[in-house]
Amino acid sequence: MALEIGRILIIGNLGYIGPVATRHFRSVHAELYIAGYDIGYFIPHFTHFGISNDTSLDVQHYGDVRNFNVDILTNYDSIIYLAAISNDPMGNAFEKPTLDINYLSAVEIARIAKGKGVKSFVYASSCSVYGFADGAPRVEESALNPLTAYAKSKVNTEIDLASLADQNFKITCLRFATACGFSDRLRLDLVLNDFVASAIVDKKINILSDGTPWRPLIHVKDMSRAMDWACHRLSGDHFLIVNTGSNIWNYQIKELAHAVQELFEDVQVFINPNAQPDRRSYKVNFDLFGKMAPLHQPQINLSEAVRELKLGLEKIHFSDRNFRASRYIRLKAIEHLIKCNDLDFELKIKR
Repeated sequence: MALEIGRILIIGNLGYIGPVATRHFRSVHAELYIAGYDIGYFIPHFTHFGISNDTSLDVQHYGDVRNFNVDILTNYDSIIYLAAISNDPMGNAFEKPTLDINYLSAVEIARIAKGKGVKSFVYASSCSVYGFADGAPRVEESALNPLTAYAKSKVNTEIDLASLADQNFKITCLRFATACGFSDRLRLDLVLNDFVASAIVDKKINILSDGTPWRPLIHVKDMSRAMDWACHRLSGDHFLIVNTGSNIWNYQIKELAHAVQELFEDVQVFINPNAQPDRRSYKVNFDLFGKMAPLHQPQINLSEAVRELKLGLEKIHFSDRNFRASRYIRLKAIEHLIKCNDLDFELKIKR
């Protein structure tokens, strides 16, 4: 018997993961009341070729998590916190907003939610907390080595959330592997997504490293399955940290490139054998997630993920050879909003 969830709020729902999560919850739980909350940085960056999954929501709230309207928390059973300055380049460029959005606001909203009677709080953490890790795949108890502002924000949030959990307020920190896959609001600043885009527009994949660093990956659809489990789980402690992905999705960067190459004609892979070592290299052990969530395990394999990205990009007639300077790169999208005077340098909306 699962924890009964009738109303859910997804904070940060208008980014890369949110639309896929919305589709999942609506398809699996037809009667679920689904609300979204988002600042709206990426609303115009629509890359889907059908009806937006934003329409599956019961209500959309707009606002900044740093100035959260606590009144909207009434009568929710579960909250998923996806809001984040979402990668290392953005975190390095905007360290204070990264701390405020990814960490301080998440903890404060969780604290308020507990007081409002919310039953479950799900936080999207990251396997990047392990940093550089030689040797055996990292387990949840392994030493943490966060190398960036983004990874440090995730560690700090996990630490502070631990004291809030109790028998009436379950907190689940999902340490996700690196995301991949097609979405209504696609990102191409993710390794597999970048490789597929490069194969389409350039017929080649340039690996800036020597190709040996390890990355665990997870498809956005499988991330959604994991969040569903976390909202409803009854097993495990009141506060739970769990590596979220699959052991078979631990890949070296060069393996990802060659997997993309196999589904294209005349695509070449170039590796830089003289590159400086990439310190962001780690393998992760996902055994705990496998034991705790046997019915919500990843279902998408690498070939399927590549094929879906290829078809999705082809359907939107993707042809931008300069995509690394485009709206598909989150840092570039944010920089454009600042240049247009829509955001200040703390990433707050200027009105």
